[in-house]
Amino acid sequence: MNYETVDADSFGRSLKGIGLNLLVRDVMTETAFLETFFGMKAHQPTQDFAIIRYGDQLFQLHSDATYGANPLLGLLPETPPRGAGLEIRLYDSDPDLAAQRAKAAGYTILQQPRDKPHGLREAYILCDNGYAWVPSRTK
Repeated sequence: MNYETVDADSFGRSLKGIGLNLLVRDVMTETAFLETFFGMKAHQPTQDFAIIRYGDQLFQLHSDATYGANPLLGLLPETPPRGAGLEIRLYDSDPDLAAQRAKAAGYTILQQPRDKPHGLREAYILCDNGYAWVPSRTK
């Protein structure tokens, strides 16, 4: 499937398994964050929507404006953080490199890269929407 040209109906019908959709204030800012610090690829990014590819996995970003009739919109806090309690684990990302880049850009590093007892080296980085991105690699 060509994610640069696929229409919404065809894309929606192709989705299977578990899906992740992050509601964000600014799709373009979140897209830049994901591409810069984790090497993700955004397809068809607009102010309202983007298909995001991480390796062979996909997820979606939607702006608040696209959720006008969605029941989740009323549950969003007025002020950050929005994503409290959600860890988005990126098992194919270098935690040291991601944390270094994120720190240089002024993002919040909740936890510097460290080796964990479960065999991974990982860091915790907050995006502007309050989601905890956890780049991880085996030690």
